[in-house]
Amino acid sequence: MTVNILKLSVGTDGIEDLAAWQASRIAANGGGRRPTKPRLFHTTRMVPKRQADVLDGGSLYWVIRGVIQVRQPIIGFEEGHKADGTRCCLIMLDPNLIPVRPTPRRAFQGWRYLEPDDAPEDLDLSTSQALSEMPPKMRRELSELCLL
Repeated sequence: MTVNILKLSVGTDGIEDLAAWQASRIAANGGGRRPTKPRLFHTTRMVPKRQADVLDGGSLYWVIRGVIQVRQPIIGFEEGHKADGTRCCLIMLDPNLIPVRPTPRRAFQGWRYLEPDDAPEDLDLSTSQALSEMPPKMRRELSELCLL
């Protein structure tokens, strides 16, 4: 049974900020002396126990400024190490950001599972473009009022 992961995107103001940050991460991961294939991942301390369910079509839903705004398909999990040498889990992500119906969500620590029935639906292309042209503050206020 498919399950998703919900995570806060701390320090970003909108989907555009998340996309720019991830583009810089891809560029940094692909650089260096040896040419490597750029990889996009999110580092987390806790390893998901339901990895098989997540890999059965699950996505990482990003909460930006108190609103679920976008998702990214999860393509795998790997073991990694933080800069200080401690072990961590790498959630491997498809670089494609898919806007979803803005849904308010309170802050939490770490990540949470998100059942498919509770996940916001994807936006169609025209709605997505209209929302991307709207100022982030207005998007946030309209979604808090349940008008989006």
